[in-house]
Amino acid sequence: MNDDLHRILLKGGVTSPGELKDIITMLEAAGLREVYFGSRQDLLFPLVKKDEASLESISKYNTDIIGERNYQNIVSSYVSADIFEMTYWLKGSTYLYILEEFDYLPKLKINITDPKQRLVPLFSGNLNFIASEQDDYWYLHLNIPGWKEPDFYPVLIYSWDIVRISKNIEKVHKQVHDVTSLFDILNKTIDTNNKNIQKKLETPYLTFPYYEGMNRMELDQYWLGLYWRNNRYDLQFLKDFCGFCLDNSIGKICITPWKSFIVKGIKQKSRPELERFIGQRGINVRHSQLEMNWHLPVDDHEAFELKKFLVRNFDENDISTYGLTFGISHDVGKRSHFASVIIEKNQSPSIVQNFQIRPTYNVLHFKAFDPNTLTYVSYAQDVDKVELPGLLMELSKKYFKQLGITQESPKEKLIPQEEEITVFQCNSCMTVYDESLGDERNGILAGTIFENLPESYVCPVCESAKSSFQKTAMTLKKV
Repeated sequence: MNDDLHRILLKGGVTSPGELKDIITMLEAAGLREVYFGSRQDLLFPLVKKDEASLESISKYNTDIIGERNYQNIVSSYVSADIFEMTYWLKGSTYLYILEEFDYLPKLKINITDPKQRLVPLFSGNLNFIASEQDDYWYLHLNIPGWKEPDFYPVLIYSWDIVRISKNIEKVHKQVHDVTSLFDILNKTIDTNNKNIQKKLETPYLTFPYYEGMNRMELDQYWLGLYWRNNRYDLQFLKDFCGFCLDNSIGKICITPWKSFIVKGIKQKSRPELERFIGQRGINVRHSQLEMNWHLPVDDHEAFELKKFLVRNFDENDISTYGLTFGISHDVGKRSHFASVIIEKNQSPSIVQNFQIRPTYNVLHFKAFDPNTLTYVSYAQDVDKVELPGLLMELSKKYFKQLGITQESPKEKLIPQEEEITVFQCNSCMTVYDESLGDERNGILAGTIFENLPESYVCPVCESAKSSFQKTAMTLKKV
């Protein structure tokens, strides 16, 4: 991240339209017209002419502007609650209660996440609280600065102990270097409602979700995802959008780690007004999925141009990257990414720094292309930029070849049989209509052939028209 950027920390990536509008007023007073979203669900912006105190005095919400790198925003998967798969007991309100309990600015990175979603990384923090299957209890994965390796806390943490545990770890973590010592100190310091771990954390592999456009949330509610490819969000647009939310009783706006934002709970009666609002401003809500699955450094023109070059090549070659994510990094060895595939730019040797040489790149991916494995695999080293598209396209084929295949022992391994079926797939969000299954959400019975669907039929996920579906052959593997 650019060291000149200041931040406003939004706990858990959650803000209200009123609070965001108040923040925008502060930024406009500093002469700004745009704001960036950070990968830790915060707001970033350059601040030169105005000092922090004078701007903070404008805020009605007592918003702090953070100019130091010592403090960290709390990351949460609240943004995914109620719109993607969830742990059964974990509701949106649970996140909000826990976040409200934080009465201090953490210096350690804290993540509070649901393992059954993929939009927010589980392990990118120093203290990673991950929901368990037991009501109101969390695993705690520790990746403390100065420790030799990450480790899990030996017991489950109760929801209402998360803040106390976090605050006390922050006080003592420099004095200890392993989880056993930390556990002993905390047991003597605070009284907590821990629970024994019955089984190790399991993180099922999940494909990356499509998070843009207007999508059905409940019978009479929708959620909206908006994405700007250059991560430069116009303050006037955001202010107008906050006004729409306030006028339509929409209480929360959520920032994602992918530098986009999501608004939930849009009532059906508000949808036409929102569509006019977006359409009149020429906002694109149907970006190619090839470009929405990238994690780039903030305000990095070189990384942005490399991404455009690679996406253009993917598009020209008609390559699918569905479920894959990509990250670009200029810090070889400092890998805190949560994308499936990482492209690292090598630094030029100091001995030739006075000469113009072409940069080279390394390509890595997580084991099984799953960031939750926390294990990198090197795929290519010191390759030229022009070689990257071909390498990444081959890597995407490798990903699809292993997708869904579990590692079994030779005795247990069964030979899969393939069956080809015909389905109809939505061109906008890739949702599949299978005639043998029908569409329960839209009241379509199993066995209804696609041609017999009413012309008013729409995609149950993104509500694209029936004409948006394309006949597609799909291969199923049966054991």
